[in-house]
Amino acid sequence: MKNTGLRLFVSEKIKLMPDNRIILHLDMDYFFAQCEEREHPELKGKPVVICVYSGRAGDSGAVSTSNYEARKFGIKAGMPISRAKKLNPDAIFLPVNMELYRSISDEIMEILRGFSDIVEQESIDEAFCDITGKVADFGEAKKLAAQIKDAIKQKVGLTCSAGVGPNKLVAKIASDFKKPDGLTIVKPEEVSQFLEPLKVTDIIGVGKKTGERLNELGINTIGDLSKLSPGELIREFGQAKGTWMKQASQGIDTSPVQERQGTEQIGRITTLKEDTLDMKVILETIDRLSGEVSGKLEERKLSFRSVTFVGISADFKTHTKSRTLGASAKDAGTIKRVAKELAKDFLVQHPTALRRVGVRVENFSSEKAQTTLGEF
Repeated sequence: MKNTGLRLFVSEKIKLMPDNRIILHLDMDYFFAQCEEREHPELKGKPVVICVYSGRAGDSGAVSTSNYEARKFGIKAGMPISRAKKLNPDAIFLPVNMELYRSISDEIMEILRGFSDIVEQESIDEAFCDITGKVADFGEAKKLAAQIKDAIKQKVGLTCSAGVGPNKLVAKIASDFKKPDGLTIVKPEEVSQFLEPLKVTDIIGVGKKTGERLNELGINTIGDLSKLSPGELIREFGQAKGTWMKQASQGIDTSPVQERQGTEQIGRITTLKEDTLDMKVILETIDRLSGEVSGKLEERKLSFRSVTFVGISADFKTHTKSRTLGASAKDAGTIKRVAKELAKDFLVQHPTALRRVGVRVENFSSEKAQTTLGEF
């Protein structure tokens, strides 16, 4: 789930960012498992493990993530499911439900866009916000970060951890400093003091192998790393990586917060009162969800090209049907009509009781007085 994208290498060709930036990084706490706890309150307090099954028989596959109760038993991401079950056979093992997580992620990103004009979604459960123009100083930034955390908890029902710093590198490390439900503020004058005692692998981009090599050289903390000369690092790790590591150890990061094009979507998903094949119930639900999606599109002045119907059956299997339109549309009527047609087509081909129903749109463009799409 981690996708850093931090660009820390500095050269003469890179225009330096202003040194008075205030950047917030938000990281959802044990996101997949927390989503499942929200949907199934009976899971609260129990060890929950979210798994990617390989499709083979038995427990073949790997752990995607786990909640903190499961981590107490040593269960962690990447571990074979069979190993996790040996560590705690009584834990709750669930398959990844990506449509649910994407829908909740969409809601979170929309909340963030209400607080910041520039939001860079780093992954399904992480994002950077440039709040430089929203606050006067780091004191106000702390209050704003607390407001964002509270809004997510109230509207989505999940906790998150946030870090605020003068750049993306520091903000991201800060968001991981206190978990879960943490908030860490690092002012520019506090960067060195904050980074120095941390492990070298706390720098985003310093992986296990690089960390082991640094440890072999007697470099264990970021403070140790910062004392090495650029030449020493370049000789050991090469020009680009050595220069980057020197900059990172000093808390220097010039990369801007910027929207990522082509990965965005807006969706809504809900649990039905009971598992059902009743077309009337399903279509009424689609009507409501489509209206909510349309409202978010209108707020952000976006048009869409693709509509997806999501159906999660009683056995928790996720089914989707999508359609790409011939031209961009922006109205609720088109979303409702297409989503209903997709739902009907799916249920005719696969008559199965549904537990959850969702609607999603994507392939966005800025709205410019486009008319409602008719036939396509």
